[in-house]
Amino acid sequence: MELSYDELRRIYRLEKNTSKLVEVEEDFYDLLSDFIQREKKEYLASLKSFSSAKTRNFANLKKIVEEIFSLREKKLLSKALVASRNKEEEAGKIASQEKKSFKELLAVLNRHRAFLQQAFEPDKIKAGGEKLSLKILREVPAFVGPDMKEYGPFAAEENVSLPLKVSELLLARKLAEEQK
Repeated sequence: MELSYDELRRIYRLEKNTSKLVEVEEDFYDLLSDFIQREKKEYLASLKSFSSAKTRNFANLKKIVEEIFSLREKKLLSKALVASRNKEEEAGKIASQEKKSFKELLAVLNRHRAFLQQAFEPDKIKAGGEKLSLKILREVPAFVGPDMKEYGPFAAEENVSLPLKVSELLLARKLAEEQK
């Protein structure tokens, strides 16, 4: 298949009017490069004959190709961002160069997203899930413990059994005492 001005205009129109990447053949950029090279030869030849029509056509070609590339670039970034959030890895029917970029973007976004997941991941309790029995000394509002779980609210004089790290937090603030 060879590209033509009509096909590029069709792709451009579709790219402008839809939020999704327009499906293209895997070798789209190779075909585009070949088309540009053919048109460049005609353009350079037209300079000798001072053909303003060919000059205008080539300038328009450059503009439309840059716009298609820009639109597809934005959509590819957006697609990778959504895929990272939804744990999808299918790029769809796009050019091979875009598939490679999509995979690289996805890897970068997944590494970035891993930071957030690790920040809220519960710490592993070292002593095999050891708990302490406490007597609450004062009213304690609900709070998020070091394991990122919510605890409380607790009333004064209430007896509770809590994970070691949470217990240490309440003991250090003199909000509870250990029950023997």
